Amino acid sequence: MKRILGVYDVDPVYASRFAEYANQKEQIPFMAMAFSSLEKLKVFTGQEPLEILLAGEGVGENGLADVKAGQIMWLCENRGALEAGGPSIYKYQSCDAVLREVMACYQAQPEQEPWMMGIKCTVIGVYSPINRCGKTSFSLILGQILARETRTLFISLEEHSGLSRLTGAAYTGSLSDLLYYYHLGEYSRMRLGAVLYNWGGLDYIPPAAYAEDLAEVKGEQLAGLVARIAADGAYDTLLLDFGHLGRGMEPLLELCNIIYTPTKEDCVSAAKLEEWKGYLEHSGRLHLWNRVRLLKLPLPGMARQAGSYLEQLLWGELGDYVRSMLEHI
Repeated sequence: MKRILGVYDVDPVYASRFAEYANQKEQIPFMAMAFSSLEKLKVFTGQEPLEILLAGEGVGENGLADVKAGQIMWLCENRGALEAGGPSIYKYQSCDAVLREVMACYQAQPEQEPWMMGIKCTVIGVYSPINRCGKTSFSLILGQILARETRTLFISLEEHSGLSRLTGAAYTGSLSDLLYYYHLGEYSRMRLGAVLYNWGGLDYIPPAAYAEDLAEVKGEQLAGLVARIAADGAYDTLLLDFGHLGRGMEPLLELCNIIYTPTKEDCVSAAKLEEWKGYLEHSGRLHLWNRVRLLKLPLPGMARQAGSYLEQLLWGELGDYVRSMLEHI
C-alpha cells in the first residue's frame, strides 16, 4: 500500500490540483490527498498519520500542532524563504519540480525502502560503433513513442548528449547523483524520483553532469544501478542510449533484451560493424549479436532551433520509421 502525501494550503484549488497531478505519476510511491480545511486534516491524521505533509506557509506552524505527519515540508511563495519546522519548497514552479524536491527532501527510513525484486522490465539498448548515424535522435524518438504505451524511462550514457539544450531544461540532479548514492549503498526510489524529468510524456534521467563521472565508473557498477532501477517495478521499459563502450561497459549490454544498432551504407561503417562483432566473439559475448537489430535510419531534417528539433523528428520521417518498426515487432 502506498504511503500518503497530504497537501494543505490556504488555496484549496492549488492543493486539489497538485494532488490530482501527483496521483497520475505512477513512479511516485505515495498516494496524494488534498485537504480543504485544517479540521479535516486533523481528523484524518488522528486515524491515520501522513508520511509527508506539504503545507502552505500561510497555514503557520502553530496550526499544525495536532497534525500527525512523519515529515512536514513548507510550500513557500518566495524563493529562499525558510521555515523552522522543516524544509521549504518554492510553490510556484511546475508540479514535476515540486515532486523532485519532495523526493530529495524526504527522509525515509531504511526499512521503508523495499527493493521489489523479481519484477520484470524490458531493457532496450541503442548502441552503434558508427559515428553520426542518428543514434541519439532515434533513441529519443523511440522513447517518446514507447512512453505512450508503456511506462518508459530513458537513460542517456553519452558523455555530451546535448539533452539540456534540446529539451530546454535546466537540471538540478543527474545520473551522477544516482551513481554517487548507489556507490554508497543509499540508492532508493526516492533518490530516483529526485532526478526524474519529463519530456512530452517520457521520463528521463539527465545525463552525467561531467564526462569524468562516466569515464571513471566501472561497467559492473553502472549495470548494477540499471538492474536496480529495472527491478524496482516503477517502469515497464528502460531505454539506454549508449555512448562509448569504454571501462568494460559490456555488462550493460548483457542486461539488454534487444540492442538497436543504427548503421550507414559505406565500407568504413561495415568494417566497424565487423570489428565489433569480432570483439564480441573474442570476448566470449557473441550471444549478444543475436540481440542486435541493424537499422538504416532516414536522415533527419535540418532545424534552426534546438528546442523544436525533437518535435520535428517525432512527427517527421524518423518518427514514422520508428512507429512502423514497432508495429512489426
